[in-house]
Amino acid sequence: SFLRERVLAMKEIWTKEEAEFHGEFVNFDPIWAYPKPVQKPHPPVFFGVNTPNGRQRVVEYCDGWLPIAARVDIVSGIADLRQRAEKAGRDPKSIAVTVFGPKPDETVLRGYEKAGVERVLLMLPSAGRERVLPLLDNYAKLIQGFKQP
Repeated sequence: SFLRERVLAMKEIWTKEEAEFHGEFVNFDPIWAYPKPVQKPHPPVFFGVNTPNGRQRVVEYCDGWLPIAARVDIVSGIADLRQRAEKAGRDPKSIAVTVFGPKPDETVLRGYEKAGVERVLLMLPSAGRERVLPLLDNYAKLIQGFKQP
């Protein structure tokens, strides 16, 4: 697919002194690109998708899954992702899961933690400090009991 080739081509550029890629949609002869990323072997590639076919793509060429909490059952999605990884011969634990926009509720977040979610991205409104600062204070209290990276 077009996306797959783009991701694989980026990884070549990030990891090879002289990168080259020849696919159906992305095609280039040897090139040099600097600076190289600090993260080794390359920055993690997360795919934000909420479908079974998308999770298959995560298994094939991504480092992590980034689902939107309101659009998918995270726990069953993780089970599906792990099953797909095992079937493909990939260690399911090698795929990081970050959930975008979960409900800021300890019970919900504990369920995600138990299912193997590594991190969550809590939402903040585009609003003034009078609205945002109290939310940040509540989030700080909420995350105190969780493992920090």
